[in-house]
Amino acid sequence: MSRALLALFTLLSTAAWAQPQAEEKRSVPFNEIERGFFVGVNTGFWATVNPPTNVAGSNRDFSAGQALQLEIGHDIGERVAPAAMLLLTGNRKGSDYFGYNSSKTTSGDYFMIAPGATVKVRIVGFDDAQEVRRTWIYARAGLGVAFYSPPGLSLPLDLVVYGGAGVEYFTRLRHFSIAFEANFNFMALTASFGFSLLPSVRYAF
Repeated sequence: MSRALLALFTLLSTAAWAQPQAEEKRSVPFNEIERGFFVGVNTGFWATVNPPTNVAGSNRDFSAGQALQLEIGHDIGERVAPAAMLLLTGNRKGSDYFGYNSSKTTSGDYFMIAPGATVKVRIVGFDDAQEVRRTWIYARAGLGVAFYSPPGLSLPLDLVVYGGAGVEYFTRLRHFSIAFEANFNFMALTASFGFSLLPSVRYAF
């Protein structure tokens, strides 16, 4: 009889201890969207309306190209996302484009690499059917120091400033978001400008 009472007491004690533990586990919120430290890749179309040049006879007409932007940053709340960035671009030009090379010994395509900083500000968010705010309309601004190549075009050090807007969607994979944005780009020191259309993917840890 005593053994049966002891077993019953042990069983009741275990159940009483397990119940608050289970309730505690159920009360831990599940993050539908991960925020914090993140890495991102933007890549797509980059166009320059008037490529930089100061050489007479150098073709300064519209130039289409590609861009790749790498980002490492950290979310501040759900709306602001500053990041360090590295922007790489390539522009197609013909043999009649000489850049700043007055001797006209080098011509053709040119490239740009621009380290700098960028910030994304999410302005308006929309909930999905589960009342999770997954879709955002955002604004972006960026600033970088631009280095051109090849050296033979003699293009000077430049300052690239850009800004635009986009749409971002936080997927059900929690850590991933995808976006599409359009930017106006201004190369301040060479007074050239253009625009970019960039799809992107981001992973948050």
